[in-house]
Amino acid sequence: GIRLAPKEKLEIPVLFMPAEMKIYKAVVVIHVMRENGENWPYVVKAQSKTDLNRHLTVAENGKIQGILWVYPINGTSEAPQQKPVVIRCQARQRLEQRVELLLIGVLPHATAVPDAGNSAEVDVDESSNAPEVTDGSPATLEFLYELQYQSDEIRSQLESFVGIQLVEKEWDTESRIVTLIFNVVFAPCKPMRNEAIVTIQCTAGGLWKFPLVFIATEPEVDDVINIEAVGLNKESIVGFKLTSQTR
Repeated sequence: GIRLAPKEKLEIPVLFMPAEMKIYKAVVVIHVMRENGENWPYVVKAQSKTDLNRHLTVAENGKIQGILWVYPINGTSEAPQQKPVVIRCQARQRLEQRVELLLIGVLPHATAVPDAGNSAEVDVDESSNAPEVTDGSPATLEFLYELQYQSDEIRSQLESFVGIQLVEKEWDTESRIVTLIFNVVFAPCKPMRNEAIVTIQCTAGGLWKFPLVFIATEPEVDDVINIEAVGLNKESIVGFKLTSQTR
């Protein structure tokens, strides 16, 4: 019963308040008819495209009675962002650290599968050596994870120095908490402090984000250069070589 003038805009508010960590799907359907109740003169033929027929309501005489606009809505439940995990390493050294991330509220019995998107690392191969959950049954839950950066500048500073791989997952059926254990490698070549976010998506639904703060401290001193004076008001010279780590 909403009347719209020509070229008038209509805002349709959509409220999403998920109760569980799963995938929600809905459809917003807008049905438009003429205010005077008359049909549009265009006649829908039997050989018309099925896509066209799905978006029309046709009267008995074959004329168009109404036009439908269909907007699919996919709702993703996202957990509150967790406290950052700090990974500290001295510049020009290599650190390999195991990081445990807790996913709260996972629904193991949901079957909907989200799109993989541009995930950098994916654990979706059921035929591989899948880890087992804590109750001894096979781990049927699958997760997509990706290391995201806040800007291209941070990506250029971190991407070549950081590696992350999922090595183990454990599922506590009583608390519905899944523990993902990652192996994080950090090998900085210079002092820095940058942040990245591990984004985890479960095939049963739910999105979790965990900030990682990478800190590279000052490197060790390469060498001590001693310059011995040959006399007052006379120059003493010492030569040494520097090697560039990049082009």
